[in-house]
Amino acid sequence: MHVRTGDKVVVISGKDKGKEGTILKAIPSKERIVVEGVNIVKKHQKPSQMNPEGGILEVEAPIHVSNVMHIDPESGERTRIRYEVKEDGTKVRVAAKSGKEIPAVENN
Repeated sequence: MHVRTGDKVVVISGKDKGKEGTILKAIPSKERIVVEGVNIVKKHQKPSQMNPEGGILEVEAPIHVSNVMHIDPESGERTRIRYEVKEDGTKVRVAAKSGKEIPAVENN
């Protein structure tokens, strides 16, 4: 997949077209991602110890990875990415429009 958890992306198709957000979760086996504030659905929740009241919650649902593009770190526009190998042998992701490196986000 061309995206990772923590990347800033923009939705390019679907009901949330034009919205920007950060990737919260990636599901590579199904080629889907969960983006913050995108594809909000209502989930009916039974009462439990974690949520004693239960009720109707609004949560982000997964969308297909082909419906998003990276945001260029320099201009803020959407861009494709390419991969380059540095002199020390490390592979980095680079925004195709500006040539800026897309920083890797540390997962905690």
